[in-house]
Amino acid sequence: MLQDNAGNEAGTNMNQTNQQPAGDGSSSLMRLQASTPELEDGHEEQVREPAPMSLADLSRKYPSTFVLSGSKGQREVAMTFDDAPDAVFTPLVLDALKKAGVKATFFCVGNRIEAHPDVMRRIVAEGHVVGNHSYSHPNLPKLSDARFREEIQKTDKLIKAYTGYAPSFIRPPYGNITEEQIKWLASQHRRVVNWNVDSLDWKNLNREQVAVNVLAHIGPGAIILQHSGGGVGQDLTGTVQAVPEIVAKLRQDGVRFVTIPGMLGIPQ
Repeated sequence: MLQDNAGNEAGTNMNQTNQQPAGDGSSSLMRLQASTPELEDGHEEQVREPAPMSLADLSRKYPSTFVLSGSKGQREVAMTFDDAPDAVFTPLVLDALKKAGVKATFFCVGNRIEAHPDVMRRIVAEGHVVGNHSYSHPNLPKLSDARFREEIQKTDKLIKAYTGYAPSFIRPPYGNITEEQIKWLASQHRRVVNWNVDSLDWKNLNREQVAVNVLAHIGPGAIILQHSGGGVGQDLTGTVQAVPEIVAKLRQDGVRFVTIPGMLGIPQ
């Protein structure tokens, strides 16, 4: 049910379900996943860690540039999917969203756009919004200024080739970003959009676990983090299967689904 109080910053609520089901080790799945570039600094569990200035601190200091949620006065939420496109799970997520009649926001990785142009075209053709998620998914605080800007600008060009525009917002890999990087993005009139509800689907959770992690922590203006692109051995089936349940239950509660630009009132 929709609550007036959204979940913790960057989805770190310790009450969220995080058990991992066993994978099936399908060789055909592994071959498909091998066609998708791996994330430069590894999967979420390998990287997420406390920063010198917390994400909450940065959001409070730069409220117009660094966003964790939308308005608490609107009964609306935004479903967002990171690490797209891939050849396995992004098409399945698109199928689920199409059946549910929901437009979402996909944060796309540049080298994966290059690897899966047909899937990228489908994201755009089906009316979803695309955000910048870097070119190779590095941990941005580790980068030089030049490399950081290259990661953003190179991906802008790739996205623009499909959408006709460079996104006005980015999501840093792992949610990690420095104060100086935020300042540069602000100078470019860009927004950093993280999340306040984390499905924890990157832990290979099943449908029920993903749905509970979302529905138990949802609130007005929530930005929901899920993933639609996996690496070798990663199983996002739970995310795909949870989409219909999340949509149905929130709609019963009178909640609207919007994209990030729709929620924040910013250009695509």
